[in-house]
Amino acid sequence: NEDIIKKIIREIGQECRAQGQTVSETLVAFMVKAIVLDPRNDFNVDQVLTQTDVQNLTQICVTRLLDTTNPSLSTIKMQVYFDMNYASRAELLSEQRRVLEERLAPLVREITGSRPRAEKEMENMYQKIVTYVLLRSGLGSPTDIEVVREVTAALQSIFPQTEMIAFISLTKKDKEEELKNFAMLVTGIRLYNKECSKGGSSIDDLPAILNEAIPSATQTVDESLSTCHMLAHQYTALLESMQEDLHRSTQLSSFKLREALFNVRQYEAFLCILLSDAVTSAQEVEKVNVEFAATMEQLVNTVQDRVSVDTKEVFPLFIALSNLWTSFQDEMLLLSFLTSMTDKLQQFSKIHSKLFPKDMLTSLLEGVTVKSDAERIRETMGERVNVSDFENQEWLFPETTDNFDQLLIQYHGFCAYTIGVKGLTIPGNPAIGILKHKERCYVFSSKEAAYTFAQDPDKFIQLNVEKAKEYAELIHLLELRHQFENLVPYSQTRSADKYLMKPTAKCDCSTQTDTHILPPRIVASYEWNEWEMRRKAIKLANLRRKLTHAMQTDHSHMRRENCTQVYLPKDVSTQTKRDNSSNVPRPQIFLQGLRGESSPTTHVGKVDLTRPVEE
Repeated sequence: NEDIIKKIIREIGQECRAQGQTVSETLVAFMVKAIVLDPRNDFNVDQVLTQTDVQNLTQICVTRLLDTTNPSLSTIKMQVYFDMNYASRAELLSEQRRVLEERLAPLVREITGSRPRAEKEMENMYQKIVTYVLLRSGLGSPTDIEVVREVTAALQSIFPQTEMIAFISLTKKDKEEELKNFAMLVTGIRLYNKECSKGGSSIDDLPAILNEAIPSATQTVDESLSTCHMLAHQYTALLESMQEDLHRSTQLSSFKLREALFNVRQYEAFLCILLSDAVTSAQEVEKVNVEFAATMEQLVNTVQDRVSVDTKEVFPLFIALSNLWTSFQDEMLLLSFLTSMTDKLQQFSKIHSKLFPKDMLTSLLEGVTVKSDAERIRETMGERVNVSDFENQEWLFPETTDNFDQLLIQYHGFCAYTIGVKGLTIPGNPAIGILKHKERCYVFSSKEAAYTFAQDPDKFIQLNVEKAKEYAELIHLLELRHQFENLVPYSQTRSADKYLMKPTAKCDCSTQTDTHILPPRIVASYEWNEWEMRRKAIKLANLRRKLTHAMQTDHSHMRRENCTQVYLPKDVSTQTKRDNSSNVPRPQIFLQGLRGESSPTTHVGKVDLTRPVEE
């Protein structure tokens, strides 16, 4: 059936375009699944769709998608638009920063990847840094000569061109960090110059703009919300009068009041979300205004008329000013987003003025008592469920429950009884008592409704599910995603990677990887060969001079085999005798007086001329 439904979605989109109505695939998918679930259309989702079923499904979808007078279609369109376009503060700012980094990436690669040598190349690279600083700050256009001169002067005060050689020698990561620091410092300097009336060209007064624009946007949402409340109260009163008077029911049955009520309730819910975001923005702007004024005053007092100032004193203040100004820019982005969402959602509520012109609605309300939601709650403030009347039901009350106001109420806080029985979305009164059934909490608009629902909760829960099948817009309005997993809204399933209809994402992309991102690091002692590592380990341990031994205890002997390994003695030999010789002086002894003398007696003497051994 999934393949068949995908084919049906394409055919329905083509048929609507042929009749002059362009619809998104997401809207068509939601409508197809809603019609299949509607029991009035007799489609069995457990069986393969026949050719007749396919034709009927296509015809019903095309008819409903082209019926511009049906509030139900406007409600579904509004839900699909909100789910596909709304983002929280964190998501929106994160996406904005991602887009900014993506746009600056080519310029960053040019700056961090180039290694200029000539003087002309150095100047070109410095101009690229100026362009990067200007684009990242968002304070002016690179085509404005006056702005470029101001940025260049501010950059030269913290990073003169003579330091380009040191900048080029940095690693790629350090260069990127330096570029971000340059951008913040230059932004802070320009903001300070603007405060001193010495510069700040093309810098708008964002605090003043926000202080004027946020209350205006909040007032616009408040006015739309008041209109929603009034219409919801009037439609609810008319539907209640139809149930009380059969003649009036016949008279008003063709006006699609119930679909109009669901539309205005959904519009009200979305406006409450936008109003909450606007209030948060107002609070954030007020806080940033105070911090910005205090930081600027501290910077002015630090600099004053001094010729030179220590960078350790002023640089942190410049960076703080830049970060606070970025917060102002973020709030401008959020305000623009909220204003755009408010204008787009208003288009889906214009059907009320077409179906129920003011004069017609006034005539229909003659003799009908219109009660506001606040009045209904005040009327039931004295009512309270008696817990002793229910043995197996758990009831929660403000005085007995921690975090009572933070409980997750089912059906978006509407009465769990009137939805399925009367087809009305009336806010419940938690003071009557909150029924906790199967780990889910339900509120009611009256004590009688609470008692009736508590007698058989599963029955009325199923009635609400059946009502949501008849009116598909209730699936989102009442937050029935646990009953309709295949129709879970896009915004509720973004983290779980489930979508209303998963789109097929196709794009051309390319990647580039640097050859050596990090500087080379060679470890001389590294060895890849495990045998070489083993040899070194043996050498360090010097196992040749050790003995391997084992021992046993009284508890371990006779339980396992033990062995001892020793190194066997080696055959060795020693030589101690050696031949040697020495050279001594030759004896030289002479006899004296052998030839005789003039005297008759001969005296003979020995003369030893041998050299001493020490010589």
